[in-house]
Amino acid sequence: MVYDFLLEFIDHFGYIALFLVLCLGLIGLPIPNEVVLMTAGTLSAAGILYYPFAYLAVSLGICSAMTFSYVVGRFFIKTRLFRNMQKSPKTEHYFTISEKWFDKYGGYAIGMSLCLPFLRHITMYVAGMNKMSYRKFALYAYPSAFLWTLVYFLLGIIVKDQIIEIGTMIEHYGTILVVVLIVCLLLYLLYRSSRSKQHHKTISGRK
Repeated sequence: MVYDFLLEFIDHFGYIALFLVLCLGLIGLPIPNEVVLMTAGTLSAAGILYYPFAYLAVSLGICSAMTFSYVVGRFFIKTRLFRNMQKSPKTEHYFTISEKWFDKYGGYAIGMSLCLPFLRHITMYVAGMNKMSYRKFALYAYPSAFLWTLVYFLLGIIVKDQIIEIGTMIEHYGTILVVVLIVCLLLYLLYRSSRSKQHHKTISGRK
């Protein structure tokens, strides 16, 4: 099973494994990025990984994958492999969507595409194909990557043993489920914050 391989890989190589899996994730490794991010959060909550290092490893992995795709789109667009990829009916459809998003939303299309499993692969290529400067690409891509990573990292801390099921649902329902999960996460954090404040008030009242 692919997930078992992921856990074994992390067990052997730790933070480097998280970085490598996500670095390769946007270019075809058969492990959903969302599952890897949630796994990093779950393992951190279990005390197996250290929170800051795990989060940094997965964030840099995503940023590296995005940069790789951008560079390919910017400098290797004329290669035979790239032309063949564009001719595929499925990828051609996503290239069209990504182009429309760039026309309508500009650089914000990069952050928006992260929520959709296959479109996120294509959008980085399109950013390069459109000759977007690296400085502008970095301005939109990296903050979006760190925020998107944080959402799933925190989600992994909460869901724990339901990672596979939630990862599968995200692949099928995409943006709608992501929005629902983010709202649930925010509500949960507000609930925890409220409980913590009430607890402190109770302790202070007893004193």
